[in-house]
Amino acid sequence: MEFDDVTVRAVTADGDRTLLAGVSAVLTESRVALIGPNGSGKSTLARLVNGLVEPAEGRVRVDGIDVTEHAAQVRRRVGFVFSDPAAQLVMPTAAEDVALSLRTRHRSSKDRRAAALAVLESYGLTEVADRSVHSLSGGQRQLLALAGVLATDPSVLVADEPTTLLDLRNSRRIGQLLFGLPQQLLLVTHDLELAAQCDRALLVEDGRVVADGPADSVVDHYRALA
Repeated sequence: MEFDDVTVRAVTADGDRTLLAGVSAVLTESRVALIGPNGSGKSTLARLVNGLVEPAEGRVRVDGIDVTEHAAQVRRRVGFVFSDPAAQLVMPTAAEDVALSLRTRHRSSKDRRAAALAVLESYGLTEVADRSVHSLSGGQRQLLALAGVLATDPSVLVADEPTTLLDLRNSRRIGQLLFGLPQQLLLVTHDLELAAQCDRALLVEDGRVVADGPADSVVDHYRALA
C-alpha cells in the first residue's frame, strides 16, 4: 500500500474541509495499525485503499496499481470490513450473505450454497447458516461479515474499527482471527492493546501522520499525549 502526498477534501455547508493533508507512506508490513482520536482522518486514510474515498491530490497504489485509475481491479485485491456489520450484511440469511460474495466464482446456486456452507463451517458458523442475520449476536454478525469478505480471497484486508461494537470476549475472538490471517492487514482501531500487537502503527491527528514506527512505540507515544 502506497500513499504518495495524498490530500483528501470534503465539501461541507461551511465550504471545503481538508480531511487528510499531504500524507505519504509505503506500508509493506503484514500488520499495520492506524490510531488516533475521532475525526483525525484515520478512517479516511483506510478508505483510500479500496477507492471508497478518492484523493483530491496525490496517488494511492495497491500492489503497484493506481486505486483511482483501476478501482475495480484494486477492489478484487482489497477486502473491507466496517465497524458495524449491518453495513455489509444485506441478504436474509447467513448462508445467502456469504453466497452473494461468491457469485462471480460459482455460477450455479447449488455450487454457491455448497461453497458458502464450507466458508461458514471454517468460521464455526454452520449452525447459523439458515438463520436470519438479524437474529445473530453482535459477535456472530461481525464474524459473518468477515467471512463474507474473506471468501473472495483478497490479498489485503482493511478492518475499520472491527471490535468497536463488541464485548470483551468477542473483541478478543475477532482480534485473534485478524492476526491469524495470511492477508496483509490494515487495522483502524481505538483498542491500543490490539494496535500494539501490529508490526507498525501510524498515529493520525488533524489529517496528518504525526508518528510512524514500531507499533508498541507509537502506541506508547499516543498514550503519553493523552
